[in-house]
Amino acid sequence: MMFCPECKSLMMASAGKLRCKKCGYIKDISDATKLQKTKERTDKEIIIVDDDTHLITMPTTTVRCPECGNRTAEWWMRQLRSADESETRFYRCTKCKFTWREYD
Repeated sequence: MMFCPECKSLMMASAGKLRCKKCGYIKDISDATKLQKTKERTDKEIIIVDDDTHLITMPTTTVRCPECGNRTAEWWMRQLRSADESETRFYRCTKCKFTWREYD
């Protein structure tokens, strides 16, 4: 990849030249070995995470858990009924993982 020296945008190769779509800067391709077209994707290092429970980031709010009394819970909203009905708000306690819902 080559970036425009003027505006730092990504330059595209076309007709033996590199062109910036943002500012119009044009540069001749002088060394063909620096710009190569490949058909196969190069392998990159892939990190596998075994425990995916820590990957989900949900917003939290202050609400009392009806099971353990904890004051912090994750929340999300889902449309469960017809489109003209309001969404249902779900809560999951950050301590005991109990899940409950509230309707508007």
